[in-house]
Amino acid sequence: MITTVKGKVKRLGKTYIHEHIKLDLSGHKKDPDTNYNDTNEVMLELKELKKKGIDSIVEVTNRGMGRDVLIMVELAERTGLNIIASTGFYKEPFLPQYFYQLSDKELSNMLIKDIEEGMDGTHIKAHVLGEVGTSHNRITDTERRLFYIIGNVHLNTGRPIFTHTTLGTMALEQIQILEERNVDLEKVLIGHMDLNYNMEYHLRVADKGCYLGFDTIGKINYQPDENRIQLIKELVARGHENQIVLSLDLTRKSHLKKYKGIGYSYIVDKFIPLLIESGIKEETISKFLVDNPNRLLNIS
Repeated sequence: MITTVKGKVKRLGKTYIHEHIKLDLSGHKKDPDTNYNDTNEVMLELKELKKKGIDSIVEVTNRGMGRDVLIMVELAERTGLNIIASTGFYKEPFLPQYFYQLSDKELSNMLIKDIEEGMDGTHIKAHVLGEVGTSHNRITDTERRLFYIIGNVHLNTGRPIFTHTTLGTMALEQIQILEERNVDLEKVLIGHMDLNYNMEYHLRVADKGCYLGFDTIGKINYQPDENRIQLIKELVARGHENQIVLSLDLTRKSHLKKYKGIGYSYIVDKFIPLLIESGIKEETISKFLVDNPNRLLNIS
């Protein structure tokens, strides 16, 4: 079963695996564009997305990132989408101050409560542990501690872990920490792998059994989509089509169509036609959007 903000479901349909509908990173980034709070525009775009065939999104905004549980419920009701909520902590310097003050056990119990009882004073339950991240080309001592805590919560709850890699770095190091905690790597999604155009690196991650997040699609200032497609084609050719998942990771108001951005429907409108044109079969794309997310997210 999979817990959405409106209750449990057995299957999700076509799913964006790593999204935000409201978050605020502007305090540290000092950039008002990263106060992603245009709820009305997000709602309009999500309604359009639903009409174009996407059924579900995993919302990976967690503690310290501006998570808004009530907005998730409202948008699920108004758009008809399944919205799956997350808990955890992001990375330095975006961790709330209490992360440094509380013990590992206290923090673990806080996350378990989000999953088993409800988040932020509600009865709305989280399903995913994410997005939990590491810094660019390094893992701080605090981030290492975070991964240990998340590993322990996974062992207690069985919930999947979604990571954030900064520009696709430190994926193997993240995996090593989780392995040390005996985490089931088939329940781990390594995020933002598509920001790293290194085929050998992708194969090393895939060989561990993790899912690979091609979840910043359309962010061509970091990586052209042609590179993403080449990586996907090679991974499919090597037998890893059951480990690929897709998303956009919209986090700025300038990503929305109202502000001349790509918008939530970019995968449907632009990227999937490019995949098909490149020779990827539609049944394979269905694995990326339907089968793989459902396998990753379902728990007994």
